[in-house]
Amino acid sequence: MIDFKFADIGEGIHEGVILKWLFEEGDKVNEGDTIVVIETDKVNAEIPSPENGTLIKQGAKVGETIHVGETLAIIGDPSEKAPKEDAKEAPKEEKKTESKGESGASVVGSVEVSDELMPSSDEHSSASEDAQSNKKVLATPVARKLASDLGVDITSLKGSGPNGRIMKSDIEAASSDAPKAASTDAPKASASAPSVSVSMPSFNDRPVRREKISSLRKAVVNAMNISNQVIPATTVMDEFDVTKLVEFRNQQKNLAKDNDAKLTYLPLILKAIVLALKQHPIFNASFDHAAEEIIYKDYFNLGIAVDTPSGLVVPNIKGADRLSIFDLAKEVDRVATLAREKKLQLSDLSDTTFSITNYGALGSSLGTPVIKHPEVAILGMGAITQKPWVVDGEIVARYTFPVSLTIDHRVIDGADAGRFIQVLKKYLSEPMLLLLS
Repeated sequence: MIDFKFADIGEGIHEGVILKWLFEEGDKVNEGDTIVVIETDKVNAEIPSPENGTLIKQGAKVGETIHVGETLAIIGDPSEKAPKEDAKEAPKEEKKTESKGESGASVVGSVEVSDELMPSSDEHSSASEDAQSNKKVLATPVARKLASDLGVDITSLKGSGPNGRIMKSDIEAASSDAPKAASTDAPKASASAPSVSVSMPSFNDRPVRREKISSLRKAVVNAMNISNQVIPATTVMDEFDVTKLVEFRNQQKNLAKDNDAKLTYLPLILKAIVLALKQHPIFNASFDHAAEEIIYKDYFNLGIAVDTPSGLVVPNIKGADRLSIFDLAKEVDRVATLAREKKLQLSDLSDTTFSITNYGALGSSLGTPVIKHPEVAILGMGAITQKPWVVDGEIVARYTFPVSLTIDHRVIDGADAGRFIQVLKKYLSEPMLLLLS
């Protein structure tokens, strides 16, 4: 008999909500059969049975939250003695997560992007002892990492969660209150200022509408909050002449069709980005703030921001450095289609090394893209348009390409960003170099 645990499926996913059971208690299941669909903040995970047997017990019902390490299902022979239930009744805060060395299957199947609503829930907590104060602190690993990044003493906080659990909101509040507390010691210069009373019209009788955000939007909110709070970002912008790139693409479109590829500008730009990353590997790295280490990566997984009806999703193209321009075109089309059809697998979202966002697809020129933590840079691309341009002292019509490169200023300097953009400029201004490099 197997005590089947909800596995750590990566990408910072620590809990999920039971969306649908495909088998009921007492049903026969075969190894590999999808028995349950679990909604997380990023994907819907289809969980298969780890062996043949009978679904003796469902660990949680539809709509209930389950955390990593908790029992998802009991599978085996009904004649066998089921595991004791007393541990199940203990508060979630006191549960022990099963270690990797203990028995218990944890198999994860294919996943798809979720557009269902996920109700608010408390985070999975873990208890630890503070060595100096001997004070028990209930907080998730995510909350502890956030506290470390923001310089907040987690042992000094009073948690607002169940049983005093410290939530991410408690840490964020403590971080934002720090400057306010300092300001209270300053002289109250405004105390003598005259008070002004302004009569404003009341709109309390006007109707309002509230709408729960989707799981995907919740994930975006969390990612943007972390990026904004942790990363001191700055953006470098430039614009350069890509007339030859436009001509090159028009010349190669028919050849691309012969190779079953749709040649847009994006595969050409991705090729140039790979070459620039090879020359400046810091942009393909990530930063471990707690360990004070830069993690350099010898693989190139380029994340492509895709605008879907459910929200922004960033799948990535694995091994982009090993792909030809036509292969890159096929991969761009593949991941974009899967994203819009909500058929992405978790592997399509994980291990991104550098991200690209194309707001030019909607006609915009410049912007300040937000870095996807823990990456250290992101390139924003504007629309390629024809405009007056000075060439050899003459004003002529040229196609230009605006870019915005946002960097993590902890590990990348502005001069490095300028050099990176100049490499892009070299390859995109003279696209034949893409074939020769």
